[in-house]
Amino acid sequence: MDENITALILRVIERAPHWLRHDLEAKDAGARQRAEETLAAMIADALANGNAGNSVD
Repeated sequence: MDENITALILRVIERAPHWLRHDLEAKDAGARQRAEETLAAMIADALANGNAGNSVD
């Protein structure tokens, strides 16, 4: 994977809101799936637009 893409994905993950981080480790499969889908969408958006975006905790 390109170093720029890796860095962009890392910035998205670093900026992930607290609720998303919490839900990624949830025992509830539905909450975890929503968090995974949200994170995937955030990464896809960053890749499409070339930025990591902004988040609010």
